[in-house]
Amino acid sequence: SAALKEFFGTSQLSQFMDQTNPVAGLTHKRRLSALGPGGLSRDRAGMEVRDVHHSHYGRMCPIETPEGPNIGLIGSLASFARVNAFGFIETPYRKVVDGRVTDQVDYLTADEEDRYVIAQANAALDADGTFSEARVLVRKKHGDADEVAPEDVQYMDVSPRQMVSVATALIPFLEHDDASRALMGANMQRQAVPLIRNEAPFVGTGMEYRGAVDAGDVTVAEKAGVVTSVSADIIDVAADDGTYRSYRLAKFTRSNQATCINQRPLVTEGDRVEVGSPLADGACTDNGEMALGRNLLVAFMPWEGHNYEDAIILSQRLVQDDVLTSIHIEEHEIDARDTKLGAEEITRDIPNIGEDMLANLDERGIIRIGAEVGTGDILVGKVTPKGETELTPEERLLRAIFGEKAREVRDTSMKVPHGETGTVIGVRVFDREEGDELPPGVNQLVRVYVAQKRKISDGDKLAGRHGNKGVISKILPVEDMPFLEDGTPVDIVLNPLGVPSRMNVGQVLETHLGWVAKTGWDIADVAEPWADRLKDVGLGRVEGDARLATPVFDGANEHEIAGLLEHGLPQRDGLQLVDAGGKAKLFDGRSGEPYPERVGVGYIYMLKLHHLVDDKIHARSTGPYSMITQQPLGGKAQFGGQRFGEMEVWALEAYGAAWALQELLTIKSDDVPGRVKVYEAIVKGENIPEPGIPESFKVLVKEMKSLCLNVEVLSSDGQVVELRDSEDDFRSAEEFGIDLSRRPGADSFAALDEV
Repeated sequence: SAALKEFFGTSQLSQFMDQTNPVAGLTHKRRLSALGPGGLSRDRAGMEVRDVHHSHYGRMCPIETPEGPNIGLIGSLASFARVNAFGFIETPYRKVVDGRVTDQVDYLTADEEDRYVIAQANAALDADGTFSEARVLVRKKHGDADEVAPEDVQYMDVSPRQMVSVATALIPFLEHDDASRALMGANMQRQAVPLIRNEAPFVGTGMEYRGAVDAGDVTVAEKAGVVTSVSADIIDVAADDGTYRSYRLAKFTRSNQATCINQRPLVTEGDRVEVGSPLADGACTDNGEMALGRNLLVAFMPWEGHNYEDAIILSQRLVQDDVLTSIHIEEHEIDARDTKLGAEEITRDIPNIGEDMLANLDERGIIRIGAEVGTGDILVGKVTPKGETELTPEERLLRAIFGEKAREVRDTSMKVPHGETGTVIGVRVFDREEGDELPPGVNQLVRVYVAQKRKISDGDKLAGRHGNKGVISKILPVEDMPFLEDGTPVDIVLNPLGVPSRMNVGQVLETHLGWVAKTGWDIADVAEPWADRLKDVGLGRVEGDARLATPVFDGANEHEIAGLLEHGLPQRDGLQLVDAGGKAKLFDGRSGEPYPERVGVGYIYMLKLHHLVDDKIHARSTGPYSMITQQPLGGKAQFGGQRFGEMEVWALEAYGAAWALQELLTIKSDDVPGRVKVYEAIVKGENIPEPGIPESFKVLVKEMKSLCLNVEVLSSDGQVVELRDSEDDFRSAEEFGIDLSRRPGADSFAALDEV
């Protein structure tokens, strides 16, 4: 219907889904916005509207919101919240009757919640559900805190993570991070690119499985049964009720953000599956758990100044072993439409193109699957009719001999944009003649998919889950990396100065707990309350490579982590590499000498973000120019140059770099004849000619003339300097003795200073 079309086609709230990874998609679907029709506008929204309010508790995440002009106006639905029939957000609470917590769960809106006294989720309870303490910390009207007797409590939170969103609930030790860094951590998880092999974190929060399944990237069994056959793209299950179900997997499909979605089977033939059992992993999942990055061995230490200002040093191992390698798939589209001069044609027969450029095109003029392509290579050959001009006798003769074939067409083929390379992995052709529905005037549409394997390289952006982001400054050979006593080189070196001022200590606790999870522990003989709690759930001895969950606001504390570090399992030679303080003796990889101080070492979960250097790197020699100012265009998309603005000019003036400045403002920018002559001089190896008058000056003069001001440019000796429009004009003027200046009293020859 028209209303649907209008909503999905033109509404501000209808957005292109963010599919960078499962967290991005899930968060985008749970987005809350105060903008749009009937909402606020960015510029008029004040601080009060954007600020965190007590009614957000359990309904809207206080942490996950964009940085920038939309801060506080766009939020995320909290983990347990739901929208009721009237459009209000409700959050669940457990009913408390006479000081005893029942299993009844009620959903309350913000105005209903104000009438009740509500206890925290982690208030201590006895086995029968009564409160252990004589006074219970509660929340009353308007979010005020108070301590009351247990019998006065009416409701209790269902979970400590009730107040935060899914992305925020994936951050371990969130309670030890400053809120602004936690905000960055939650937002950056949405930018993590799916890697070739993702790995679930050693230190998670327990939300990983739920998040991955709810995002829909993990294929789960709809009915209990037995797997009858498994291939790379189909899983067949015979259900217990006698029905059969085939699950089709996505193979190397492109997401909206050009990342790669690829599903892998987790089951084998003959396996028994229950309802909800994971059958296949998607992008960014590992064994059905959310897995956005990789666990890396980190050392917190400065290294020759190369990790100054949040820069990161990586080991060459991560490049060689494809630890942080991702696949990106670009879609290129071209259509052949009807023009006034005739129909465009997709063809292999392109004028003035050598056979070597056509080698990978099939007979239709479309690139073959599997071809390796680089910048400027033809993906789809296309010709467009040119306007019929008056034919010369030679052309008429050719037309008579060869018929229509020699007609005027120009090459409008689709080529690979600059800076892109890859392998063609798919081609889709839509043709009106074969019954495909195409827009009016379009006869054929071709889409070509080019995949690219991108290894990690310097300039790429990495981040942890605590807002600890940085750019790779140097990739060192494995033998130069600092190494532990048993010879294990670290994977990544981070600057310790990135922690104290940012107050995201969660990354340090994660590092230590990550080490314990990797190496294992044995606390069978430790008689302390924290150890008893772990032994009660069967965690007295853990062998290593374990996956630990430390839930938000309810996780491991420093005391427990220090105890586990102290009783960590030694490695095979009996060495205890890391002490109870989480520090290890490290050696310089280049000299073999030990570092003077012990260094914090452990495993941290790092994500490769979507800001890749390959997409940003750009260089230009010559290229397109702006129509009016004749200056180079700006930006990578236009193959533009770097703007040398007003303030940059002041900087060069301050240094007295007059010649460099003159070059920048004339021949490197908009002195049209000058730049052509300079290019010529460089090619011929001659001296660079003197600059002329920049086009922008001529435009300024024209603008002043349009205001009816008579502007004349005088040379130093008082002669009028003629500002000619183009080189061609005065060349022809000199050749034919024609005066193009139309100035009264001038000779027929253009006897003026050339510009």
